[in-house]
Amino acid sequence: MARPRYGYRRLHILLRREGWKVNAKRVWRLYCEEQLTVRVKRRKKRTAESRLPAREAERPNEQWSLDFMHDRLEDGRSFRILNVIDAMTRECLVCEASPSFQSPDVTRILDREIAKRGKPERLRLDNGTEFTSNHFDGWAYEKRIHLHFTQPGRPTQNGHIESFNGRVRDECLQANWFTSLADARDALGAWKREYNNERPHSALGGLAPLEYISKLVEGAA
Repeated sequence: MARPRYGYRRLHILLRREGWKVNAKRVWRLYCEEQLTVRVKRRKKRTAESRLPAREAERPNEQWSLDFMHDRLEDGRSFRILNVIDAMTRECLVCEASPSFQSPDVTRILDREIAKRGKPERLRLDNGTEFTSNHFDGWAYEKRIHLHFTQPGRPTQNGHIESFNGRVRDECLQANWFTSLADARDALGAWKREYNNERPHSALGGLAPLEYISKLVEGAA
């Protein structure tokens, strides 16, 4: 199966895209018959206070959300992944692996993305040292980019990137065995392209992020 971590609703959307005239109930029945149901680890419920919503982005490039992930290579060496997404369109801007990241590495990557698409109004991030350093603060001040930090121990205040991290972990990191950092970078790059161009997103009405952006552009024309 090409996408073993996709649920039946997302598979139904992909089948319809390919021209299959099949309803969701039939896909669900076949999904169950083939025992393809994805097991989901249930999280403990949080209190209402910890689930206070952050300010929602209403325009593309209004807010970028950042976070780090960790994984290991076949030989046990660890590496980190910097993820950056647009909070409104859910487009993955950065999904980059490196043995380590320092604050100048992060700003260099952000400068690269800003050169492509312009700068965001604000960044949503946690209190990691890469983001709270004098270097990062000075860079944001110079760029006139607002920094919105989550409260310590409150990852749900940056829920978009937390959800994205879960998809990366489930659909890419756990589905691959990396023999080298180059191998991990190739797999992450391929997954990023699929995520942006093909993967149906429930928050975008079943569209992939770049499909959703195209609809926004068409609507504004």
